[in-house]
Amino acid sequence: MTELLRRGAKGNEVREVQAFLNAEGYQAGAEDGVFGAGTEAAVERFQTAKGLTADGIVGPGTRAAMGLAPAATATTTSPVAQGDLAARCLALIGSFETGQAAPKCFSGLSGNFDGQGLSFGALQWCLGQGSLQPLLTALCTNHPDVVDRVFGPDAAAFRAGATGGTRDQQVAWATTIQDSRHRVVSPWKDYFAALGATPEYQAIQVDAAGAMYRTALDMCRDFGLVSQRAVALMFGIRVQNGSISSAVEAQIKADFAQITADGAPADETPLLRAVATRRAAVCKAQWVEDVRTRLLTIAEGSGTVHGIRYDLAAQYGITLDRAEGL
Repeated sequence: MTELLRRGAKGNEVREVQAFLNAEGYQAGAEDGVFGAGTEAAVERFQTAKGLTADGIVGPGTRAAMGLAPAATATTTSPVAQGDLAARCLALIGSFETGQAAPKCFSGLSGNFDGQGLSFGALQWCLGQGSLQPLLTALCTNHPDVVDRVFGPDAAAFRAGATGGTRDQQVAWATTIQDSRHRVVSPWKDYFAALGATPEYQAIQVDAAGAMYRTALDMCRDFGLVSQRAVALMFGIRVQNGSISSAVEAQIKADFAQITADGAPADETPLLRAVATRRAAVCKAQWVEDVRTRLLTIAEGSGTVHGIRYDLAAQYGITLDRAEGL
């Protein structure tokens, strides 16, 4: 269950709350997984009956009173997520990008809904833009045994379709393994899930993200930041937002000067918070809140993104310790 459920939330967790409230006689209405006014009113009635603050929000106290499971957290059982800082940053940002905690983020898979044919991996490299082909070619060249093992009787079709011919032909091939709603069908979706779980393909993804990781290090140097969490923050900005403009950079450095006016802070958290807040503020209006949530989760070291609870130190080993190379 996510950390907080409130009006506007959707999904099985909401449905579980609705079922509990209805079973206990609090009249939440349809158990449709949509947290609307009826569910909110039922939560308030339950909270009042239990002597809790009647705010209509299912937080830790209300969840405990309902006897429901604690908040869900991201897990990092992947060997890559436990590797060097570049791998750990990729696992974290890949989880944000795919909505799947590591190691499942390395198997993130999307069909042709955006006209790109197929997107796959932690950073959703895609055929339509030509960013996925180098990874798949590296796989076929360096790990033919993995291709044969994962794709089995369809290994030859995978090699020909995903890495042979022109880009347009590759995109066209990808549409043949999808249904009318652009969802990759079995057995292909199972093949890709298995491929993303292999250490070999995870390592290929880490290597493919290397240039962006090195840019993140350069960004840290420009701002005088040295922590592992700073690197993760800059990597997240590089992946999702591209860069930090000169105007925003000037604002951030002015914030830094104000923060450090009376002496250096105990750690980099206030500085990272300034970076996150300023960069999120200049995104398109519809994306500001999502970007702010993601970036502040990294800056603060914990938070909830897309329903997944993150603790960077405990789950990814990303701390305020100095990053190697800075």
